[in-house]
Amino acid sequence: MEADIVVDIHNPDDIVAARKAGHQLAVDLGFSLTDVTMVATAISEIARNITSYAGRGAVHIAVADREGRKALVVRAEDQGPGIADIDRAMEDGYTTGRGLGLGLPGARRLMDRLLVESALGRGTVVEMWKWVPSGA
Repeated sequence: MEADIVVDIHNPDDIVAARKAGHQLAVDLGFSLTDVTMVATAISEIARNITSYAGRGAVHIAVADREGRKALVVRAEDQGPGIADIDRAMEDGYTTGRGLGLGLPGARRLMDRLLVESALGRGTVVEMWKWVPSGA
């Protein structure tokens, strides 16, 4: 990934920093206001999952090739407890915490792709991306 922006996530202020970084990159890449908002919101959701479930982690934001196209790629990584049932975690309304269960399924709806890798006791990696508008 080129121009990798890394935001360490330890507390709610870091969620705001990650959201702002993604927002600015999306603006710089020429995304529509709607898409900029969707990218920023998806980043908030997955960064909040880090603080809620793992305590700490990092969000990487970059432009990279995915499936032969240019994409704004967001990769969230943590060393938390992991997700026992990824399919279930992707269901609307399912939550193991105090949240609304919108995190992963909500982020998946906002972005063009969302992939989750997780191992119990070893952490979680969420990678999601939105295609960069043509001509950007």
